[in-house]
Amino acid sequence: MRFGLRLPSFALGPETASLADMGAYLRRAEDLGFESALLIDHLLVAPPAYRTTWLEPISLLSALSGVTRTMRLGTLVLVLPFRDPVAFAKEWATFDLLSGGRSILGVGVGWHPGEFSALRIPIKERGRRMNEMLESITALWAGDDVSYEGQFYRFEGLTIDPKPAQRPHPPIWIGGGTQPSEKIYGQAVDTIRPVLRRIAKYASTWVPHSSATAEMVAGDWAIIREEMAGFGRDPDEMTKVYSNFIHVLAPGESPDSAASRFRVFSGMDLDYWQEFYLLGEADALAERIRGKIEALGGVEHVILNPLDWDVATLERIASDVLPRLRD
Repeated sequence: MRFGLRLPSFALGPETASLADMGAYLRRAEDLGFESALLIDHLLVAPPAYRTTWLEPISLLSALSGVTRTMRLGTLVLVLPFRDPVAFAKEWATFDLLSGGRSILGVGVGWHPGEFSALRIPIKERGRRMNEMLESITALWAGDDVSYEGQFYRFEGLTIDPKPAQRPHPPIWIGGGTQPSEKIYGQAVDTIRPVLRRIAKYASTWVPHSSATAEMVAGDWAIIREEMAGFGRDPDEMTKVYSNFIHVLAPGESPDSAASRFRVFSGMDLDYWQEFYLLGEADALAERIRGKIEALGGVEHVILNPLDWDVATLERIASDVLPRLRD
């Protein structure tokens, strides 16, 4: 089981961490055994779930590749329907090449109506656009003189050069599935099966929602397995990730003490953070993570998202939580 970080790359004006600070933080993370660092992608502030936005991921990842040594770098998740397939294929191939083949492309369909409206993309098209994006960018990475004819994207005889360092293309992680926060994210029951079918068809790795319960994860995984069989894929080919925001309390410390940290990015309340995120003492957090891992039938990656760039916080996660998961 591998451990990684989802980074607190909040766009906070003058309070945004400098590249030098990020580099020092990540090199310490490498020393502590974290093998990956991933970014969230949001164009706009998206209340009530998020009351801040994040730095643009491809620009930041390219910068981070120059101040890290070994860890893999990527997104969890990048909203793929926001991008153009040809331009994005070129951008990500360049990043993968410059990073020495260390990229992980984690993608999702997005959920915030204001972001789709700002980009003049009908939100109802996001799933179909996502499918076409995945098909077209992987074709451009894998071959030359590529043509594609879809409902939304069409091109003929194109060659992306140079190709990504990872062949035929970087690993593709897809996030999605059932979650309890449908009032926030606009999720409807009839939209879940297409999401799970997309994961079964295109993903090398599945990333369930952080807030999904163990029962939700187990139900989704059963459907993904069924859909993979229909596509002629072996479910054992699919790797899985557990990810969540985390704040470790010292023994006896009140959860209220974490409110100021969560408020930096979330407009929700303490009850919500305690129920859906990892807020508590190390033993309790490790037990919750193990329960989700068991529901998934095991995972290959645990990705934890600290709430700030404090190296002491990072070291507490490494010393107090990770050993309990390894055991």
